[in-house]
Amino acid sequence: MTNFDHPLRSLREGRWFKLICGASFQHLPAVRNLTLAYALAGADCIDVAADPAVIAIAQAALDTADDIALASQHPSLAWQGRPWLMVSLNDGEDPHFRKAEFNPTLCPSDCPRPCETICPAQAIVFEQPQQNQPEQFSGVIDARCYGCGRCLPVCPIQQITTRSHVFTPEAIAPLVLQAGVDALEIHTQVGRLADFQRLWQAIAPWAGQLKLLAISCPDGDGLIDYLWSIYQTVSPLACALVWQTDGRPMSGDIGDGATRAAVKLGQKVLAANLPGFVQLAGGTNRHTVEKLNSLGLLASPSLQKYIAGVAYGSYARVLLSPILEQLESLSLPISGPSSEAIALAEAPLQPIQSVQSLPLESQPHLLWPAVDLAHSLVSQIKTPSALNQTLLS
Repeated sequence: MTNFDHPLRSLREGRWFKLICGASFQHLPAVRNLTLAYALAGADCIDVAADPAVIAIAQAALDTADDIALASQHPSLAWQGRPWLMVSLNDGEDPHFRKAEFNPTLCPSDCPRPCETICPAQAIVFEQPQQNQPEQFSGVIDARCYGCGRCLPVCPIQQITTRSHVFTPEAIAPLVLQAGVDALEIHTQVGRLADFQRLWQAIAPWAGQLKLLAISCPDGDGLIDYLWSIYQTVSPLACALVWQTDGRPMSGDIGDGATRAAVKLGQKVLAANLPGFVQLAGGTNRHTVEKLNSLGLLASPSLQKYIAGVAYGSYARVLLSPILEQLESLSLPISGPSSEAIALAEAPLQPIQSVQSLPLESQPHLLWPAVDLAHSLVSQIKTPSALNQTLLS
């Protein structure tokens, strides 16, 4: 059932769907189960943090999806072939590569804790019991936080801060060579050409192994000139090239208007006629494909230029969160470290989880509803005409 050709075909046909697990999201059970559900729902690419443990757990999920697709005849199965596995890197400070932190002992006893309420990843907790620990934990669950920043302005005493992580060139090569990594995404910003070139110099010797390179960049003065400079830096390139237009990072689950910035930026980059494909991100949600269709930006026989695909991050994760929370409630306490936990512990960035999370496939009553929910999003870009009929009915 393994098929590595369909993602490139999806790009060419304007049907590309990418799941963004999060460049700094390291909650292993969630990454694994999100990867599994969206792979079975027909995703073309899974984008994860450049963390060895996260990469390993996503690869294991894709292996499981491959097995399920081979054996299952379930009507919810929308498997298109094995998605490409992508890792995200950055050439400087970037909101996608940060974590929130604060000292919970400084929180007033009468604080309404708006940070806990607003966190979409449930990464902020107070007095949460810890397995085999006498003290209860308060603060940020580091592995869950993906740096959206929504907690920063709501803290009544303004004590929440962030810490950022920037990959050094010396750390890049082993990650690019990591088994199972098919694609690489580099987050950059206008004005950082020297930083990008330094990072690319470290990557270039192994670029021939990649099936796809994505460049993610928000809008800014001189954006198009900057992207052309990036193109000249990475050329010649033996793999597919994607320009990811990052409209409003990590905002897709906020509201209906969040998708406008992504579409507007996509139009701007599309008009520049850069070699490669244009793919939206940042604020994408269930309204994105509808908006693209209304503007005539989806692929059709009459179009020379079109948006090749859409990447979904916070919206895609929040969409499945009710089911994944049910699964987590079934998780079992760890009496001792499992062999899987011991193996994952070798990764420097990811601590062992405190509970033995049940795999999603072990609970069919949750697996297939999760796949159905994921497919409700994937199918919009895969079958836009069906979406239009739904909207008009």
